[in-house]
Amino acid sequence: MGLFKKNGDLFKDLKPQQSFFMGAGWGVAVAVTILLIVFMVSLLGSSGSADKKLAVVNTNTNVAPTQPAQPTPPVADASKLPSVTNSDYIQGDKNAQLTLIEYSDFQCPFCSRHTPTLDKVLDEYKGKVRLVFRHFPLNSIHPQAQKAAEAAECAGEQGKFWEMHDKIFANQTAISVENLKSYASALGLNASQFNDCLDNDKYASKVQQQMQGGAAAGVTGTPATFIGDQLVKGAVPYENLKSIIDSKLK
Repeated sequence: MGLFKKNGDLFKDLKPQQSFFMGAGWGVAVAVTILLIVFMVSLLGSSGSADKKLAVVNTNTNVAPTQPAQPTPPVADASKLPSVTNSDYIQGDKNAQLTLIEYSDFQCPFCSRHTPTLDKVLDEYKGKVRLVFRHFPLNSIHPQAQKAAEAAECAGEQGKFWEMHDKIFANQTAISVENLKSYASALGLNASQFNDCLDNDKYASKVQQQMQGGAAAGVTGTPATFIGDQLVKGAVPYENLKSIIDSKLK
């Protein structure tokens, strides 16, 4: 007999009870082995899926975040400008061929700088252009601009709008309500009438309406000057205005 017996001979030499337990043991071993193989395959499959998901996540983190949409600045549209009426203050020939509409803020240093340039335009194009002044107080950064605009309107009530206009710009760093009242007296205005007008906010709504009209047409800052249908932003050199005016007068 050889050292090893065949499986059949091995079971043949065992007693029936021993054969039963031996067979059951082999069956359990085979079943456990199969379960282990299934479990390992399942684990590897899950791990592969997880790795794929992780790879996707990692890939996505490299994508730049979407930037929030930026507000579109308003487009200038002269057709939305309120019509020129008798309530507007105008310099130059009222029947001139070309109209300039300036939106200004009495506390704005660039508006002060822009005024001599517009004066030169009126002088050089006498009879050909007219200048309409409108208020656009930037109250968030110029807290005294609103009352200064009202003061000019109160002075205009007594026929001295442009005199107050020049006085305020000449003293731009000192335009408190008390100073405005002092300027009115210096201009020879009826102090009681002027003070009552200013203290009671008589022209506050007019100033705000002009500002809203400018905003509707695309004005966002000062000075803003419409030359016909073209908006010029800021205090630009005289030559810039001249080239535009010449093109409009052709």
